[in-house]
Amino acid sequence: MGEYYDFFKAYDVRARVPDELDADLAYRIGQSFVGVFNLKTVVLGRDMRLSSPDIANALAGGLTAAGADVLDIGLSGTEEVYYGVIAQQADGGVMVTASHNPKDYNGLKFVREGARPISSDTGLADIEASAYYGDINPPAQAGTRRELAQRSDYVGFLLGQIKRDHMKPLKIVANPGNGCAGLVVDALADQLPFEIIRMNFEPDGHLPNGIPNPLLPENRSVTAEAVRAHGADLGVAWDGDFDRCFFFDERGEFVEGYYIVGLLAEMLLTMTPGAAIVHDPRLVWNTLAQVEAGGGQAVASKSGHSFMKQVMRESDALYGGEMSAHHYFREFGYADNGTLPWLVLAQLLSETDQTMSSLVASRIAAFPASGEINREINDPTAALADLESHYTDTAESVDYLDGLSMDFGNWRFNLRKSNTEPVVRLNVETRGDQALLQEKTDELLARIDAH
Repeated sequence: MGEYYDFFKAYDVRARVPDELDADLAYRIGQSFVGVFNLKTVVLGRDMRLSSPDIANALAGGLTAAGADVLDIGLSGTEEVYYGVIAQQADGGVMVTASHNPKDYNGLKFVREGARPISSDTGLADIEASAYYGDINPPAQAGTRRELAQRSDYVGFLLGQIKRDHMKPLKIVANPGNGCAGLVVDALADQLPFEIIRMNFEPDGHLPNGIPNPLLPENRSVTAEAVRAHGADLGVAWDGDFDRCFFFDERGEFVEGYYIVGLLAEMLLTMTPGAAIVHDPRLVWNTLAQVEAGGGQAVASKSGHSFMKQVMRESDALYGGEMSAHHYFREFGYADNGTLPWLVLAQLLSETDQTMSSLVASRIAAFPASGEINREINDPTAALADLESHYTDTAESVDYLDGLSMDFGNWRFNLRKSNTEPVVRLNVETRGDQALLQEKTDELLARIDAH
């Protein structure tokens, strides 16, 4: 698809500004989005990056030139674009964001009606082809652009998903990393009994405190130290467009996203018994146990938001969670949300009178896990084939839903290839055996590294 193809990803656009993505291309992408999907109304949001206003303005110009009316929600998070599309019954939405990429990057995330995702297989490749090579003929009537002030309505929606009267005066460290999450936290603060300790709260495209990506271990210490210094009950950190959220217990210890999925599933099942819960196949045993304990039905999905949302719709699932800190909710159009998880966990802490560490400790002890380990190797395909061949005689089950998963009764692993680089991603778990976890992780990595 030409020299720019590498930044039209499977699910979105992410590119350096202005040498890859500039105002002219953003304008043409806006025109193409409308043309490919015949859109009449589009919700537009943008993150805090320095280039976001110019990219959003150019994009809006292309959208309206192609005949669509633009509802501009301004500085916001991706979930607020999703909410706008659903609440306004719009035909589509675009979020201008590069999330946790370096500060000279920007990008675009697209959805259709009902916040349905758009991927390379469902229209993104067509938008790309039209933007670069298409002849775009403007309609007789251009669209309009108007501001849409919806945050108070969105806060009302969020509060409607929890039991506000059950909340106790928790102390919560909130670290948006100079991204946009603080806008919604501030709007919620007066409605809840929490003491919010604000860190890096101002949206700032200069990113004075580094790239907002709490998944990187080196970015966690500032939140962890604040939790300990303030004696907080919970720490929450987000990426730039806050579609992912990350948690720290009252000791400042980072809580792996795998265990958060189980906690949220069990909590939500107390409010909607018997519902389906979707999970990714990288680590599963703890989630399966907590879903069963909550009386729910566990449904596996290939990881990635497009797959998760499709499986959630097919199963009408109440909730879906990935260990990568993406959390999906039926009441939110099956889309991912970075605010509801911490509100649900706050309700769980309030209702149980337990600490976050005590809630998680029993789960970690029951199902210790390696966390995702990435390895760059020469031949990922050969590595998967080697592991399958070596372990096949002792495996109780093998599946290929997402890479290679092998279950041996008391331990299991999942190994996946990256779609974009010579990297494999390994996850290992056991049934309560930390020594076995270490032994098998080392054993697997030795074989993988040989490739």
